[in-house]
Amino acid sequence: MTTAPALRVQNLYKVFGRGAEESVRRLADGASRADIPGTAAVIDASFEVQPGEIFVVMGLSGSGKSTLIRMLNGLLDATSGHVHVGDAELTGAAPAKLREIRRERVSMVFQHFALLPHRTVLDNVAYGLELRGTPVAERTRRAGEVIELVGLAEWRDALPSELSGGMQQRVGIARALAADTDILLMDEAFSALDPLIRREMQDQLLELQATLGKTIVFITHDLNEAMHLGDRIAVMRDGRIVQIGTPEDILTDPANDYVEQFVQDVDRARVLTAGNVMERARVVVSSSAGPRTALKTMRDERASAVYVTSRDRRLVGIVRDRDAVRLVQRGESSLEGVIRPAPHAVAADSPLIDLFVPAVESEVPLAVTDAEERLVGVIPRVTLLAALGPGTTATGELTIPVPPTVIDEVLATSEARATFVDEQDPKTEEAR
Repeated sequence: MTTAPALRVQNLYKVFGRGAEESVRRLADGASRADIPGTAAVIDASFEVQPGEIFVVMGLSGSGKSTLIRMLNGLLDATSGHVHVGDAELTGAAPAKLREIRRERVSMVFQHFALLPHRTVLDNVAYGLELRGTPVAERTRRAGEVIELVGLAEWRDALPSELSGGMQQRVGIARALAADTDILLMDEAFSALDPLIRREMQDQLLELQATLGKTIVFITHDLNEAMHLGDRIAVMRDGRIVQIGTPEDILTDPANDYVEQFVQDVDRARVLTAGNVMERARVVVSSSAGPRTALKTMRDERASAVYVTSRDRRLVGIVRDRDAVRLVQRGESSLEGVIRPAPHAVAADSPLIDLFVPAVESEVPLAVTDAEERLVGVIPRVTLLAALGPGTTATGELTIPVPPTVIDEVLATSEARATFVDEQDPKTEEAR
């Protein structure tokens, strides 16, 4: 079964200035922005957003992303093209229909909060419901529930001037959520916040999304923010969408040089997951296998340990070569008794930043398991490091740039520190 998109954009153009329709025709024929008399802010944009998806539109200043999002709720009229919200067409809609779509189907969170300074948090959050004509008791109840959801229950009677920037932005999000529309548009919603608060707001948005399952279109110029939040990302340049894909697609398979340069400084360790870099597990035997089978598998794959799985591929543990040899010498026919717990099995959706310490501490490649604890792959240490983005020096020497955050994560544990440096060594800093 296929699900109808929550939002559908087809061949959308926005040109400011005289002769906009003629400019659209010339752009469709292949003209560049510089070749037309007007200012082309959005050029031939087409995409669909599925229900419950966070769709991020990313680009530098002037790329057209803010103009695009304003056409998704009718704040700006399209010069050409179509926007469908569910089964309703937004472009060309009569004013009454447009107001209905905004009230019932689309809410927006602005960059600069747009709170009413003379109203309390509760009244700000309930404002959209008030415009809709919702009775006082009902809108107070719904606003109160959303305020509690975003963690501002004790501030419900405060004025915006009494709140921090992050709290004010949470009020803006709560106001949009209280309207209970299908689609939430967020235009640079966190860009005015300090970095630490910004990260907290990103995490809270993901927590809210896990609970509410809204359809979200999120505009940002911050690549790491886009990678952290987006189920899919559209990259814009000079009014055009140049690539749409998952964060992994954008990072590992950029469509052109522009996208490649755009993503070159992203922290891959926080974007890529174990499932993105894992390899097929080859050194595996069934729990019913004997020690000779285990030793042959290790010998064929030149490994010092073998993973043991049950009949349904659930990870049981590992057997080391020396233990299997002892069983053979004793004439044993079962691996039972020497199967040890697999060290540091990780979930397929674990970000790479969380894997470096386990990889350092593990004698064998990290086992990757699914929700049913089935073995789905392994990650050797060298594969984990190579995933960060290998390069070469002028002399041809292979280099793997490890982000400082990764080094700090690894050195934060005593076992890992002992692996890297002898703390009694006077050259500790050099060793690090």
